[in-house]
Amino acid sequence: MLRTLCLGMCLLLVFSANLCGQSSPAIRALIIDGQNNHAAWPKTTMMVKKYLEDTKRYKVDIARTKSTWQGDNLLEQYPLNDGVKREALKSAVSDPEFKPDFSKYNVVINNFGFGAAPWPKETNEAFQKFVSRGGGLVILHAADNCFGDWDEYNQMIGLGGWGNRNEKSGPYVYLDDSGKRVTDSSPGKGGSHGPQHEFSLIIRDPEHPITKGLPKNWLHAKDELYDSLRGPGRNMKILATAFSSKENNGTDRHEPMIMTIDYGQGRVFHTPMGHADYSMECVGFITVLVRGTDWAATGSVVDPSVPADFPTAEKSSQRKFD
Repeated sequence: MLRTLCLGMCLLLVFSANLCGQSSPAIRALIIDGQNNHAAWPKTTMMVKKYLEDTKRYKVDIARTKSTWQGDNLLEQYPLNDGVKREALKSAVSDPEFKPDFSKYNVVINNFGFGAAPWPKETNEAFQKFVSRGGGLVILHAADNCFGDWDEYNQMIGLGGWGNRNEKSGPYVYLDDSGKRVTDSSPGKGGSHGPQHEFSLIIRDPEHPITKGLPKNWLHAKDELYDSLRGPGRNMKILATAFSSKENNGTDRHEPMIMTIDYGQGRVFHTPMGHADYSMECVGFITVLVRGTDWAATGSVVDPSVPADFPTAEKSSQRKFD
């Protein structure tokens, strides 16, 4: 009897091992895009897809609105002043057929941008249900610009900019020089940035799975440093910041660059980094993106190793994307 039981257990282990060797990637991810004031978005979507699938643990699909547009097309007619002028929003046409089945996925990655047209009501409801019931969400760069009038979306992302955001959207949130969190409810618009440049990140929570083991300070590749983001900021942790200096038309404040938000049972990873393809080529960005997506999808980071070519405090590091 005991011998038969042992033999059965051995066969089960062998069968399980064979299944593991032949199994498809365990994490299903969906990138949503189609309308973004950043001209690089079609390429950046493919970059994110490849970075995740290169881990061999992701199967990534893309859901795109039927009506699409890019930033360059808008900027020819509406010069970039403080965000794209409101007339440019006429280019954003709502897609009544945009109804992804979020329930099929572990995590959704949002690569929409400023001025994206509202989704159908049932899509909003399905999205809220997906995240609140335990689905993962990743917010990249300009995805915190869109849907400023959607209250539940603002709860999900914690902080945002542009898109009609002001004191009614919630306070400014940043860290002071001592590392203390500041919540500032003074009136003013949400969202700003100076000229693109390399900037240093400071890890504020070295024990979180997304940031654990990363250098305390590291230099990010050329990017837009978002500042003056504001929103509900509830159930939000700030894992890393960057200093927005007045020399670069900034705020002289430590602005959030890596955040997590709990929304119901769901986990949200939010980074304002990733303006262009060269920004996403940063090894620091790639590492944080994969770790953050892992965490949003599963609650843990599968590979906590730090790449040998990770940026240092003095030097940025990029991998050219072909």
